[in-house]
Amino acid sequence: MISNEETITLSPYMGIYELVVPKDNMLRQINELVDFSFILNELKSNYCLDNGRNAIPPVRMFKYLLLKVIYDLSDVDLVERSKYDMSFKYFLNMAPEESVIDPSSLTKFRRLRLKDEALLDMLIRKSVEIALEKEIIKSKSIIVDATHTKARYNQISPQEFLQEKSKNVRKAVYQINESMKEKFPAKTTSNDVADELEYCRQVISVVEKEPQIAQIPAIKEKVNVLKEVVEDYTEHLSYSNDPDARLGHKAEDSSFFGFKTHLAMTEERIITAAMVTSGEKSDGKYLQELVQKSQETGLEIDTLIGDTAYSEKDNIQFAKTNNMNLVSKLHPIVTHGTRKNDEFEFNKDAGMYVCKAGHMATHKKYDQRKGKDTNPRIRYLFDVEKCKICPFQEGCYKKGAKTKSYYVTIKSEEHSDQEAFQQTEEFKQMAKSRYKIEAKNSELKHRHGLKIASSSGLFGMQIQAATTIFAVNLKRILKLLNEKE
Repeated sequence: MISNEETITLSPYMGIYELVVPKDNMLRQINELVDFSFILNELKSNYCLDNGRNAIPPVRMFKYLLLKVIYDLSDVDLVERSKYDMSFKYFLNMAPEESVIDPSSLTKFRRLRLKDEALLDMLIRKSVEIALEKEIIKSKSIIVDATHTKARYNQISPQEFLQEKSKNVRKAVYQINESMKEKFPAKTTSNDVADELEYCRQVISVVEKEPQIAQIPAIKEKVNVLKEVVEDYTEHLSYSNDPDARLGHKAEDSSFFGFKTHLAMTEERIITAAMVTSGEKSDGKYLQELVQKSQETGLEIDTLIGDTAYSEKDNIQFAKTNNMNLVSKLHPIVTHGTRKNDEFEFNKDAGMYVCKAGHMATHKKYDQRKGKDTNPRIRYLFDVEKCKICPFQEGCYKKGAKTKSYYVTIKSEEHSDQEAFQQTEEFKQMAKSRYKIEAKNSELKHRHGLKIASSSGLFGMQIQAATTIFAVNLKRILKLLNEKE
């Protein structure tokens, strides 16, 4: 159970923090910046208030998760560092002599206490609230983009995943002491996950029996990761991949298996909205919801900045209806038509297309296709008798066909207006800000662990994104506040 009131820490040693945690320490500054009681109010419904043993304060457990993403640590390494790092203990509101939690408590907290699916919105809203209160956000523009996160359980078999992690341990050990090869057990030859798990446990045991090697940080971290993976697979032997992850595409020839986090961010690099989806979802479909979520935090918005994924017709109409500029280039397919350079040229005087052989279309027809989002097109028809004897018919005319047509899609009024806007100097200047969100994506992934999911499932990914974005926003707020001083 938990109390409705926050715990007051009493210890004769609290004065140590004033000596060893300087005023400019980031964790001290975060404690002074944020009133974390909002976490207690948000999560207390997930605890019993009048029965059972006293639970570890939810604010402290949440702060553990923040430390995990700020410093990109495994659960075990996080708890280990909390034993001796006084800045960690200060941040966690612990007495210097107080014992730390068991690492398994973090897993239980994530699974049993963070049940609120609105956690992501709540944490972002809180950080934006602080930024607005401190008068950090001045701009009225938001930049939108999506970043991908690979699933922890990838599109490989459980055996392959376990083999990869045990290999990392052995490799780290061999770099220190190659003679350890003789002590490791023989690799399993079966396709049974249980056998592979047992092999991993034996690898862990061998390393831990060599304390002079096991305590080397580079080896210890790899062993801790292997332990977490073994624990996860022991609990969920059916996981051959993540049940909620999907195959997404970064480019025509590049794909990933996992999730997407769709983001909106101000010019000051404060994230104002986020949505987590499976990896196959289209970026542009989430623009309007990101804008609405950003407005709910209290932001005024007059400009939306994104790549070509956000220039679809619905988004252009949305921006126009809400008196916003949409700084997003039209896709070349829309700007230049859906046809490749097949050497059909338009004769403006005749108002007809001419083929490579120099034959002009004989007539044209207006083709109004069904569907509110489908642009009409014009069908240009050619004399098929000329096509039958044309030396350039390969790839252009199918033998035996009774007609030869050439279609050109007509741009909508919205597309034409957007094309004109993107030629202006105003558009070009505003578009220069888009790099900021690419840098933010890199920070989230490479400094704070959002590159790979820390657990399975969409809800686990939402928790990871929520705590990561909250931590990154707080760091950015502190940086901007320090620059103002």
